[in-house]
Amino acid sequence: MEKDIIKQSVNADITQSFYNQMATAYDKLFSDWQAATHEQAALLDAIFRENGYNRQAKILDCACGIGTQAVGLALLGYAVTGSDISSGELAEAKRRAAQNHVAIRLEQADFRALSQTFSEPFDLIITMDNALPHMLSHKALEAAVKSIVNQLAQGGMFVASIRDYDSLLEEKPTYSAPYIHKTDKGQRVSFQTWEWFGDQYRFIQYIIDDEGTAQVSRFACEYRAVRRKELTDLLLANGCREVLWKMPDETGFYQPVVTARK
Repeated sequence: MEKDIIKQSVNADITQSFYNQMATAYDKLFSDWQAATHEQAALLDAIFRENGYNRQAKILDCACGIGTQAVGLALLGYAVTGSDISSGELAEAKRRAAQNHVAIRLEQADFRALSQTFSEPFDLIITMDNALPHMLSHKALEAAVKSIVNQLAQGGMFVASIRDYDSLLEEKPTYSAPYIHKTDKGQRVSFQTWEWFGDQYRFIQYIIDDEGTAQVSRFACEYRAVRRKELTDLLLANGCREVLWKMPDETGFYQPVVTARK
């Protein structure tokens, strides 16, 4: 038990350091970050409306990063609160919210312990872009699920996206397909290399700016491959009554998306 707590504490530090270092470069993973925030907000807005929520709903983005989803949702008129473990990414989110003239409450918080920061419940809680797999054990993932569901209002909904690990675990690839974005002066290439240890893998995120003189940025962190059944079972066991998955061919989003009603 004590070893698990120490391991998760160390992993939290590694994750926080990873995103702190990457905060000002994170938008380079997109060909157009501003367009992406509008696209992802439209996707989430459609999911919310399909499930009976309107723009009066209170939203917590508990892994908000630099605000990719939070800014877009605030632009649609939602009351959005964002939290993240990374102070660097929160600072970047604050800057981008100001640039977009939207008011977003931003707090530093570990999504395994949301009640330490928030006393109020939320109608909708989201955690997109494969944030949950930073939990490197079943116990840590369970703590995150409990924390998130407990922060939902009764009748509220949790929305998350993770990679399709059911498929990835069959082959355990050693790298991700590169993204190549054309820029005014050349191109930008981003990809990850993956080193597997059972169901966990250490990844290195490379971002290559090739605009005359090539510049390489390198960031390292870890994930645990979470199967959809594991997350579904945890959500059902910790207060959710309905869990549904939609795949990319249904949503147009690049990762499977899960919705869970409390």
